Order: sequence, then structure tokens, then C-alpha cells
Amino acid sequence: MVLEELKKTFSTEILGSETRNEQRVTLYIDPAALVSMSEHLFKELGFRFIIASALHTRRGFEIYYHFSYDSTGMILNLHVILDHEKPAIESLSNMFESTNWIEREMHELFGIDFLNHPNLEQLLSEGNWATGEYPYRKKFKSKGEAQA
Repeated sequence: MVLEELKKTFSTEILGSETRNEQRVTLYIDPAALVSMSEHLFKELGFRFIIASALHTRRGFEIYYHFSYDSTGMILNLHVILDHEKPAIESLSNMFESTNWIEREMHELFGIDFLNHPNLEQLLSEGNWATGEYPYRKKFKSKGEAQA
């Protein structure tokens, strides 16, 4: 029911979906739709933001935004893929205060820019690694390079 409503409301912004079971759904979305879709989940459908998680893959920087519909236990994940060279996405911290620290952490570890974040100051890295170094970024070998 929720999935059908979201697909109708955000038909062009949803790039795909995966339903593990009735309680666990992932929507693959256009990064430009993150704020409007998150706002709709929260204000119109009653979902609560839980946390976000990121990883660096060959496809780019992938972020999963995890939302909960507490009355049923449903977990809905919004999945975005950002560019390898200049990963950037609009911050959710102006909507959900709880995203502030996780966005700062992803910024420091991966170098993802969270646009319009109120405070992207260091959270973890002071004295641990050089400014501009992102310890969770991977260096992928091209298909032509020998595998180690």
C-alpha cells in the first residue's frame, strides 16, 4: 500500500524497488528527489528517520536512508548513488536534526558534500588523518589493470 502510493506520487523519481518482504523495502531514487521524498514520508505518511549508511562501490558513493513506520515495524530504505568524482547531495539535517552527525561522519570518511548542511565541521578526524584525505574512499582498478 505505501509502496504503491509512493510509486504513484514519485513515478519519475523512483528508479527501481526491491521488496525483501512486507516489512523491508528499498527504493532506488534519483538523488534530486531525496528531500521531497523524505518530507513526504515524514509529514504525509508518518515515517520516522532512523539513520543513514554509506559505502563506496564501483557504481559510486551509495547512501541508504533508513526510515521506520513504527506502528507496523516496516523499514523503508531510500537508496541513492552519487558520482565518484564530486559526490554531493542535499542535506536532510534541516528537516531531521538527527541526520546532522551521520552526514558529518560520511563527509569526513567519504568526502561526500551535504549541500546546505548547517555545520560540516570535523567530527572524527582531528589529528587522525590529513585534511582532504578520506579513509573510506576506495581506489578501484580499471578493467585493464592486473588484479592484485
